[in-house]
Amino acid sequence: MSGEPHTGEVIGYLHGLQDRICDALAAENGGTGFREDEWQHDTGGGGRSRVLEGELFEKAGVNFSHVTGQSLPAAAAANRPGIAGEPFEATGVSLVIHPRNPYVPTTHANVRFFSTTGEKRTWWFGGGFDLTPYYGFEEDARHWHRVAYQACEPLGAEAYQRYKQWCDEYFFLKHRNEARGIGGLFFDDLDAGGFERSFRFLRSVGDHFLEGYLPIVQRRRDTPFGKRERDFQLYRRGRYVEFNLIYDRGTLFGLQSGGRTESILMSLPPLVSWHYDWRPEENSPEAALYTDFLPRRDWLAE
Repeated sequence: MSGEPHTGEVIGYLHGLQDRICDALAAENGGTGFREDEWQHDTGGGGRSRVLEGELFEKAGVNFSHVTGQSLPAAAAANRPGIAGEPFEATGVSLVIHPRNPYVPTTHANVRFFSTTGEKRTWWFGGGFDLTPYYGFEEDARHWHRVAYQACEPLGAEAYQRYKQWCDEYFFLKHRNEARGIGGLFFDDLDAGGFERSFRFLRSVGDHFLEGYLPIVQRRRDTPFGKRERDFQLYRRGRYVEFNLIYDRGTLFGLQSGGRTESILMSLPPLVSWHYDWRPEENSPEAALYTDFLPRRDWLAE
C-alpha cells in the first residue's frame, strides 16, 4: 500500500460533489431547493444533510458527513476485527432519490473514506451507485450500466465486472430471494495501488452518477401514470426499506457508531406500503419487473 492518505483532499472533493449533485437535482425539480441541516457529532466532526421534497422528486436526500470517534465499535469492524476499539474517522457523501412518478426509478449512491487514526493505521475507500426501477426499460438499464463501465476506467476494464457482481450480490434481499433493483457498482475496502489511484477511482464513481441518472429522469418524468402504477411503486418501496434496515452497511455503521439518526434514516421513502402475499398479474407490466429486470443480466452484452 503506497501513498499516505490526505483526508482534507477527500473532504474537499466530497463537499463539492454534494454541491454539484444538489444543484443539478434542484434545477431538474424546477428550481425547488434543498433544506439544509448542519449538525455536529457527539464524539467529533459533523455534517450537512440536505433534503428536497417536490413534484418530481417526492423525497431526495444528499448527505455529507465527517465523523470521528475514539473507539470503533466491534460490530462496525466486522470485516477487520483487528481494528475494533481504534480511534477512527469516516467521511462520505450518500444520497437516495425517491421520485414521485413510478416510471422514474429510485436511485442510491455513496462514496466514502474511512481511516483509523491510532497506532493501527489503515484506510480504505468504498461506495458505488445502483438503480431501483419499478417499471423497467431496457434502454435505461443499458445506459446505466454503460456509464458504470465508464466510471471504472481508472482501475481498468475488469473492474466493472468485479464491482457489478459485487453490487448484484450486495443489493440482494436474502429473505425474499430477490434483487433490490438492476444493480450498478459496489466496492469496499479499496486501497490497492495506493491512495492516489484509489481516490481517483472514487472521484470517477462520484462524477459519473449524474451522467447515469439524469438522462433516465428526463426520458421518464412525463410518462402518465395512475393509481395502479402508484400502488405498485409504494409496494416495491417496501423492499427498499427492508434492505436498508436489515442489510445496508452504511445504515448499520451509522447507527452503531452513534451517528445522527435523522441523517442516517433520510434514505427512507416518505410513503410505502406492504401487502400480504401479493403477486403481480401474469404477463402484466408489474410481472415484467420480476421476470425481465430483477434477475441478473449482462446489460453491456445486450
